[in-house]
Amino acid sequence: MRTIIECVPNISEGREAGTVQAVAAAVGAVAGARLLDVSSDPSHNRSVLTIVGDAPGLRAAVQALFDAAVPLIDLTRHRGEHPRMGAVDVVPFIPIRGATVDDCVALSREVGEEIGKRGIPVYLYEDSASAEHRKNLAEIRKGEFEGFAAKIQDPNWRPDFGPLQPHPTAGVVAVGARAPLIAYNINLGTKDLAVAERIARAIRHIGGGFRYVKAM
Repeated sequence: MRTIIECVPNISEGREAGTVQAVAAAVGAVAGARLLDVSSDPSHNRSVLTIVGDAPGLRAAVQALFDAAVPLIDLTRHRGEHPRMGAVDVVPFIPIRGATVDDCVALSREVGEEIGKRGIPVYLYEDSASAEHRKNLAEIRKGEFEGFAAKIQDPNWRPDFGPLQPHPTAGVVAVGARAPLIAYNINLGTKDLAVAERIARAIRHIGGGFRYVKAM
């Protein structure tokens, strides 16, 4: 595998092991892509898949992911601590070896167009964003699944691909190219949620904290 691109899709399911396993099995069966890891968080009710491959392999893997996830994940019944707007919530592409950011941007647009044909609205974000206000994933996700029926009617929030209404059970999805990131949880010695919220506000960049840091 001379060209290596990483794809780290997040699905809105972290409690039903059978659903997560079915999605992972569908992705793992795709030639030209390799499933490296699946990590589930029951509190967030969310799972993260780590896939590597070349562009054609990852295109096929993402299609297999949607084939498996959309019939199994119903956001009208989904509850969890992590904000979400889609059954497949976000699909980032990261250049690792033999590929550039521009290659990943092109791939994200091709994949986004394919997803849109499924009847799922697609927003391009980060380096793929079609407008400055769409770069930040948190800004796209504001309102979450329940708020998108109204949000998508705003001309500023029309999708890059797909229909002008959310999929009834799968919502919408963000697809884009970005740099690698490190994500982790911190356990606090208190049950007071306000303490965690104050820390998150202090350290995240959007609130005046550290550059490139996001926190919730």
